[in-house]
Amino acid sequence: MVKSLTSIVIIALSVLFLAACNKKQDAVTPAKGDQAAKVYSFIISMGYPSGSIVDNGDAYIVQGDIRFPKDMQVPDGTVSTEQRWSGSRVANALVRNIRIKVDASMASMASELNFAVNQYNTVGNTSLHMSVVTGATYDVLIRDANLGPGICGLSNFPTGGAPGNLIQINKSYISGHSFAQRQRTIAHELGHTIGLSHTNEMGGVAIPGTPVDPLSLMNAGECGTGTTMLSNYDKAAIRYLYPL
Repeated sequence: MVKSLTSIVIIALSVLFLAACNKKQDAVTPAKGDQAAKVYSFIISMGYPSGSIVDNGDAYIVQGDIRFPKDMQVPDGTVSTEQRWSGSRVANALVRNIRIKVDASMASMASELNFAVNQYNTVGNTSLHMSVVTGATYDVLIRDANLGPGICGLSNFPTGGAPGNLIQINKSYISGHSFAQRQRTIAHELGHTIGLSHTNEMGGVAIPGTPVDPLSLMNAGECGTGTTMLSNYDKAAIRYLYPL
């Protein structure tokens, strides 16, 4: 299984970036002499192949659904490299109550979001906790976005100790999926916001004690068809990153 965060040393259980899970596109040439070039270099340093990086205007999209804004803060330190994480994790002060705001455009999938959030809140033996809020103060915004065919969602990795602050869900595209698969898409993108990478792809930092896992909810390319619940190794990865 493979998951990742962005600035801590690796382990074998394998941060802001939108994570979309879909088709591959042509690689891009990084912008030079600016923050975008630093972000591109950072992505490469995490072990992601250049062919998996797509220029999407104000951000680079990696492996179809992970979004790295070109103006993001690049973490200090070197990411080490089948559970994987981005190398950047959410700070202890925030991980105990990650506040998720539901945009009005996602109101019709509130039940799916609540189900997905509950998956993380019932992992056990972890400091991680998420809550759905309605006020103006929040950590993560989830909203609908027309991402085109084949892309179910996009989300950011953690940066600067904060969780990835944006999840975009292609609501019209996944509306025909079952409830279980719709909440699976949301749960998968939530995983990216706390630093979990794709279990079945290269890149990120391996987490000790988490082998390749066909049952991982963080496997890429399984929108509408993948496992719908966090696997035991997914949970082990979360406990490793966010112990009590």
